[in-house]
Amino acid sequence: MVLVTLLVVLLRYLFGQGAILLQESVIYMHGLVFMLGIPYALHHNNHVRVDVFAARLGERGRNWVELIGHLLFLVPVSITLFLYSLPYVSASWRVFEGSAEVGGIPGIFLLKTLIPLMAVLLLLQGIAEIIRLIQELRSPTRQDS
Repeated sequence: MVLVTLLVVLLRYLFGQGAILLQESVIYMHGLVFMLGIPYALHHNNHVRVDVFAARLGERGRNWVELIGHLLFLVPVSITLFLYSLPYVSASWRVFEGSAEVGGIPGIFLLKTLIPLMAVLLLLQGIAEIIRLIQELRSPTRQDS
């Protein structure tokens, strides 16, 4: 992304040439990284969280907070995102929506497909996390550090 952005800037300011295709490719790469990075971050426990309650709890308490959060928020939000994005994405696929710019990437429908794909991957990762948390909560109690 950085190299393509640098190339776009060099083309524009050194050679006076526009590069719509390259500019849009940065947007596509950015979308790809973020939309597929969301379930990846959850898997690697790198997602943003507000530990108002869990900060004072031990490991078992944090697991309960995570489990409840996943069940009450992550699962419903993932399902809602998926269901509400389907008409939006299918409308884009029906017309094979492309860029409004001349010389742009003719694949906006592909970019929009990342929305329900992210929702499904996030839901699957959320279910995996729920299973892991239940297993940890069922295991014999360890001393919290």
